[in-house]
Amino acid sequence: MARGPTPTLRRRQLGARLKQLRLDKGMTADDVAAQLMVSATKISRLETGARGVSPRDVRDLCGIYGVSDGEREHLMTLARQSRESSWWQQYDSKYLTWLELEAAAASIAEYKADLVPGLLQTEDYARAVLEATLPDPDPEKVDRLAESRPQRQRALVGEPRVEFWTIMDEAAVRRVVGSSAIMREQVETLIGRAGQANITIQLIPFEAGAHPALNSTFEILHFEEAAPDVVYVEGLLGQHYLENPADIARYRRVFDHLRAIALGPKETIARLTAIAKDFAG
Repeated sequence: MARGPTPTLRRRQLGARLKQLRLDKGMTADDVAAQLMVSATKISRLETGARGVSPRDVRDLCGIYGVSDGEREHLMTLARQSRESSWWQQYDSKYLTWLELEAAAASIAEYKADLVPGLLQTEDYARAVLEATLPDPDPEKVDRLAESRPQRQRALVGEPRVEFWTIMDEAAVRRVVGSSAIMREQVETLIGRAGQANITIQLIPFEAGAHPALNSTFEILHFEEAAPDVVYVEGLLGQHYLENPADIARYRRVFDHLRAIALGPKETIARLTAIAKDFAG
């Protein structure tokens, strides 16, 4: 599976461009909605990529914004690409947006408080996590989701490779998920992955105490193409995608703080090596 733009990324690119065109015209979402006789909510959802944009939507909006023929054709192309089928659609639709954004990202900065990041999970560890966390962990669903891990991890070795920087609380690698044997394999896999030039792994040791992200996990995704960065946050209340520049800046500040209090990459490997020995013993 080659890495490249996904339908979700194209939808977000299209939405961002439509928003900019509206702002350039000095119009509000209400102004545009009134001309099209639709709700302002629809305009907002088109601009954030929360809903698909049809060729008719593009045609109508281009008419309002007075764009050139070249711009119109570019937007039409994005609209068509945003509605194509995705390879990831065979997996749980609940995570489709996240999977497609992750697959298209140029760089990812992630903090995990409780589990090893999916991009670094072994198959056995992934299965143990799914069996413990899914509300209805039937074997077929577990198999289907576990199969997505190796596919996702191609982003770490394919071209272009994603730049992946992860910070984990020490609890994420101390907690026994599945069995000690599974944990030993998982930790040894982390040690091996830490040797890749495009992967940085840091642990926040228990002795670091409390920190700003103690009760949170998040992922900051950056795209080289003309699409806004996004922060992905997941919890019991659902999935949240933050695109406001102020929110993204706040999460980047927190991530920088976590980098500062975490063990350095070399010290992290040493700590992981000791943890792997504990699981072996």
